Amino acid sequence: MAEQSAGLPSQRQVIDLLAGEFARAGYDLEDVVVDAAARPPRVTVVADGDKGLDLDAIAELSRLASGILDDLDSQAYVLEVTSPGVDRPLTTDTHYRRAQGRLVELALADGSTLAGRLGELRGATVDVVVRDGPRRALSVREVPREDIVKAVVQVEFSSPSPRELELAGQTGKHSEP
Repeated sequence: MAEQSAGLPSQRQVIDLLAGEFARAGYDLEDVVVDAAARPPRVTVVADGDKGLDLDAIAELSRLASGILDDLDSQAYVLEVTSPGVDRPLTTDTHYRRAQGRLVELALADGSTLAGRLGELRGATVDVVVRDGPRRALSVREVPREDIVKAVVQVEFSSPSPRELELAGQTGKHSEP
């Protein structure tokens, strides 16, 4: 692989060098953004895992990435390892699986929106726990994935009820906002 002397590593270089190492550590490399226009230049590595990323995981991945990328002959840059954040749309089965039990807002193909707690992903459908009717009773709605135009996790400020988590398939687990 030809390195760019005095330049920044390319997105492809960073992905090629880090994806396997991140996977061995139990994390997925979701995205890499190389921003040469920033001062100082910045390489942002977005990672995720089944249990999310806490500060210890980010520190571990930062050390791992730094150790690998420091061997490149490139100009100085700031390396940032981060999680995708709640504003990232859910686009893959892995995203949906990791977000199970979280509050989501779905934009549907018919132009409507649906807010609820994400339940199980089963093949081509996803369960969403919603509050329906005048009494706002909890129910599970099956939504075909092909009907979902956009799905985004929402920020929560209060804990969901145990019944809501149970319907979302999170019995015995706790939801972290």
